[in-house]
Amino acid sequence: MHAVMSRRLKCAVAALSLSVLAGCSWFTPKDPRFEPSPLTEYPAGVSASTAWSVNIGSGGGSGFVPVLVGDGVYAATPNGNVVKTSLTSGGMQWRADAGIDLSAGVGSDGITTAVAGPDGTVVAFDDQGQEKWRAQATSEVFVPPVVGAGVVVVRSSDYRIQAFDAATGDRLWSVQRPGPALALKTNMQMLIIEGVVISGLPNGRLIVISAQDGAVQWEGTVSTPRGATDLERINDVVGAPQTQGSLLCGASYQGRIVCFDIAQGGIPVWEQPFSTTTGIASDSRQVYGAAGRDSVYAFSLTDGGEQWRQDALRNRRLSGPAVVGSAVAFGDYDGYVHFLSSSDGRLLGRIQVGGGAVVSPLVSTPRGVLVQTGNGSLVLVGVN
Repeated sequence: MHAVMSRRLKCAVAALSLSVLAGCSWFTPKDPRFEPSPLTEYPAGVSASTAWSVNIGSGGGSGFVPVLVGDGVYAATPNGNVVKTSLTSGGMQWRADAGIDLSAGVGSDGITTAVAGPDGTVVAFDDQGQEKWRAQATSEVFVPPVVGAGVVVVRSSDYRIQAFDAATGDRLWSVQRPGPALALKTNMQMLIIEGVVISGLPNGRLIVISAQDGAVQWEGTVSTPRGATDLERINDVVGAPQTQGSLLCGASYQGRIVCFDIAQGGIPVWEQPFSTTTGIASDSRQVYGAAGRDSVYAFSLTDGGEQWRQDALRNRRLSGPAVVGSAVAFGDYDGYVHFLSSSDGRLLGRIQVGGGAVVSPLVSTPRGVLVQTGNGSLVLVGVN
């Protein structure tokens, strides 16, 4: 009996962490409710092409997100490779070996680049790819570090946010919040903006922390746990927090999208029921995200009103989105990147980048969208 229950719990957690669902016996592989939508033909609205592609290592995952600083693209892979390439050409500027397997990376401000391992080791490099220091977080790290304001910040699985001096690796401060019994292992990112660290938490909250001394500036509730079981009560804030002017927006699993006005003390401006495992993107007009079985929504940034919904990509296991010009882009389980009109959700174009499922969130750049593939390639897709 114990073995059966253990297997069922593992299957449920695997499903929530976006792993393969076929191993869970109560999912029927051919059930049309869960079958990926087939690719269809439609009038092209954009022309997408591969500007460059470079192999950066082996493997991928939700904890690995490229970072753009100026013309430099920083990225890492689970086998320990850390690289800097040129956004313009894709040319390799440096390649380093962390000497350990990695569970998250990268964070960079163009001066210091940091990655983390499953045992909590944090490794920092200078901008020639030389190791600067190693430090130890309190537990494993699956969220990419964030670097800025003179600190390297990591969020560990014991629900601590910890800062290290970017020059020396000395631990400067630590903030911990109570955590749930179960949490997602999926796309989550932190930000450093104007001297503060912004992070979602597994308890359905957003938190803003002073990067200098770790003082908590503000906390806001995106959603609250509901349900009788630990699985039903999971409501992690996922993806990257979104900032547009004075608005700070976050989205949660089995919860909501909420936008707060930080200039007005962090009061909620609007909220919408929503559930996402990959997070949201935004521009000056709207917030975009894939919910449920990958129905894509756009909400007004002003009042949260639903602007459009697109169901043509259902069950294609979409990645975290990126806004590219007048389009919003999503990767999928089959190595495609899809472009939807930001104004009405129409399918505009798609391109196959290969390399297995696109699990890492896409990254918007002035030259197109960066895609880190499942096999360790970094691809720039140009859009015209």
